[in-house]
Formats: sequence, structure tokens, C-alpha cells
Amino acid sequence: MIRGYSHQGFSHLVFCLIVSYIAFGSNLVSAAEWAPAAVKVLVAYHSQSGNTERMAEAVVEGAKSLAGTIVVLKRVGQVTADDLFSSDAIIIGSPVYWSNMSGEVKTFFDNWQFKFGVFPEFKMKNKIGAAFATGGQISSGKEVTMLTILAAMLGNQMIVVSGGGAFGASATTEGDSPGLDKKELADAQALGRRVAEVAAMLKPTPSH
Repeated sequence: MIRGYSHQGFSHLVFCLIVSYIAFGSNLVSAAEWAPAAVKVLVAYHSQSGNTERMAEAVVEGAKSLAGTIVVLKRVGQVTADDLFSSDAIIIGSPVYWSNMSGEVKTFFDNWQFKFGVFPEFKMKNKIGAAFATGGQISSGKEVTMLTILAAMLGNQMIVVSGGGAFGASATTEGDSPGLDKKELADAQALGRRVAEVAAMLKPTPSH
């Protein structure tokens, strides 16, 4: 017997502790059940010289900076249907080829319909999409390249976002700006981070 408590008072104290434990325990279980699942981001790219690959790695770093984000990095030719459909967001990068996306990236988008069966059910609908690009010169078509990527996403009823720039992140890799500088890598990280944040905000809460 605890000093200062009568038998009746002690019994009442034990009863209150049990009730409190049950109540708080139920709340903890409920909170765990309602916790949203981790956001999954797919970063897919084509790279011939390695510049777009390095840009993709920076995008991954940015996406991973948001706690709980799962990031998959693959070349476009290695992406599977499951990679697409299981992702909440997709960020696609391409080098500039004649002011447009590379043939490999274009084939990747064509595969959405002819290989993966995305259409006509619009299986990519409401997923988050974004783009990044690398090009040799300052005015070499990087914005056009990103816009063609975003246009393909819009055609699939995805929700496109920007980051690191007006249409996405980009880098100039020749002439007076060889390779990727710190600012361009920071822009790529900012793009990855923003896509992860938007995907997390729009991810549906699991039904109970």
C-alpha cells in the first residue's frame, strides 16, 4: 500500500492508470495506421557524355533531402512498367539534341503507350512530373527540351511542376561553362526537393 492512500483511493488510482493507458494506446495505434506512406520518386535520364547523369544524381540528392522519400535512379532504357506505376512522381532528364529531347527519351515516352500500356486508361494520371536538361551552349534549346518532356507528361494528365528554373533545372556544359558548376547542381537539387515536397502534399491519405 502506498503511504497516504487508502485502499479505496489506491484502487481508484490503478483504475485511472489503466483507462489512461488504453486511451493513449488506442490513439498511438490510430496515428500509426493513418500515417501516410513514403513518397516514391523515379528519376529517369539519358546521358551520353555523363553530364545529364551527374545532373540526375544531384536531382536524387535533392529528393532524398525530404525525410521519408524513396528515390529510384535509372536510365530511361532500364525503366519498367512497375517503376512508372509505383512512383508518385517522375523526373525525366535529357541532353539537348537539335533543340529537342534525345531519341532515347522520346522512345521512352513512346513505350509508355506501346510497351507499358499507359493509354487509354491514363495510368499516370495525377502523378507529379518534372524535367531537367543539359545542353552545350547557353541558347541551345534546353527550355524547348524541357517543355517537350512536360508536354508529354501533360498529355498523360500528370501534374507538372518546375524547380531550379522556370521550366525545370538545366545546365550549360560547353564553351565558357564546361561541365556542371555548383549553381547548376544546386538547381538540380532544388528541383528534386520541390518535386518530393509537392508529391508528399498531394499523396492521398490511406483509407482506414
